[in-house]
Amino acid sequence: MAWTYLLIAGLFEIGFASTLKLTEGFTKLWPTLIFAAFVVSSGIFLAKSLKDIPIGTAYAVWTGIGATGTAIVGIVVYKEPATAMRLFFIAMLIAAIVGLKFTSTNT
Repeated sequence: MAWTYLLIAGLFEIGFASTLKLTEGFTKLWPTLIFAAFVVSSGIFLAKSLKDIPIGTAYAVWTGIGATGTAIVGIVVYKEPATAMRLFFIAMLIAAIVGLKFTSTNT
């Protein structure tokens, strides 16, 4: 269950990182409230995952999910460039996340 919590925390991290741009420096109320809800939710699920996953592994996977997902949101939603090198390094992030999962001593 800890890995499920960590995945959910990572998805909420994608949410808060992606909505940060919409807050316009925290001057827009609704995007700011949505951002805050994502931050709190992400923290709660990350904390739950730490009961069974070492913090170094959990933090690396959490930030990896967030970075990967946010880069993909940037490409799809915000029309950021999808260069071959950028896609290559996104794939490398995904490989690192999977590698951490499979080399973790916890299940």
